This record gives sequence, structure tokens and C-alpha cells, in this order.
Amino acid sequence: MFAKPIPGRTTAAAEGEVTVFLIGMRINHFWALHHWFPVFVQMPRMLKELSKHPDGGLLGYHLLTGSPRTYYVVQYWESKEKLLAYAAAPERLHRKAWSMINLMEPKSGRHVGLWHETYIVQPGSYESIYFDMPAYGLAAAHGVLPIERRGATARDRFARGKSGSKAD
Repeated sequence: MFAKPIPGRTTAAAEGEVTVFLIGMRINHFWALHHWFPVFVQMPRMLKELSKHPDGGLLGYHLLTGSPRTYYVVQYWESKEKLLAYAAAPERLHRKAWSMINLMEPKSGRHVGLWHETYIVQPGSYESIYFDMPAYGLAAAHGVLPIERRGATARDRFARGKSGSKAD
């Protein structure tokens, strides 16, 4: 099933602070399947869990690959507090996965690498534009607006965010 493009120019309906979380893995040795595959399957399980609990704060995500060795997820969260709460919740899959990874790590022989980055983006420090696209990225997470509601140029959209004024 493919999402239909929204005609024309649109922008994300995000307001205020935006929380973006990037997380990924790199397969350092393909032949060591028993070391990297258990790690590889954890993220889809966590995303499924988060999708079943929308009150947990995950607004949207995209699974991506940078090469045959690297896989990552761009996630948009309601707030950094909800992201941190999920990461620390003992009843959620993240804690169980992290425990498994910590147990495997000394024996893994560096067969798999892991990374994450978290960005808390202040108003006036982000903008977006989409041309004939379905809701994607920030717009998929926060909703879509016609571009005219936020400004015709990137400069206009940045300025709007800094002033805190709302044209909506």
C-alpha cells in the first residue's frame, strides 16, 4: 500500500520543540550472524511495541539503510521526556534488549556496532517543505499544512518559528 502524494507544496505542522532520535547498527562481520542478527531483530520488535502504545510518545519513524552494512531508524518523539521514559521502563522491550546486548558485548568480538544520537530542536531551528509528497518525516509525525500557512521561503518559515507567531 502506497500513500498518495499531497498535491503542491506543504510543510510540517510541528509546533514548539521537536525531538528527533537516530539509532542504528553496523554489521562489522557478516559471517558472524549469531552475533549481529539478535541485535538486528530488536528494533522492529521495539517499533511494533511502540506502535501499539501511542501514548508512549513515538510520533513516527523511518527505517533506512546507509549501505549493506548499516541500518538505522529516524524517530520523531513527542518529547525527550517520553523518549527517556521509554528507554528506562523496565517493562518495555528496550531495557530487555539493552540487557541482552550488554551481556553479548564482551563475547561479540566487535562483530556489530551500535550508535544513537538525540536532537532536541528548538522552535526557529527547523523548517520543512515537501513537493507533491505524501506526509513524510516531520510532516508524517506532526501533520501537514499548506506551505502558505508557514511562509513561502525557508527564511520565512525559520523566522516564524523564532518569533513564536502563529499563522494557523
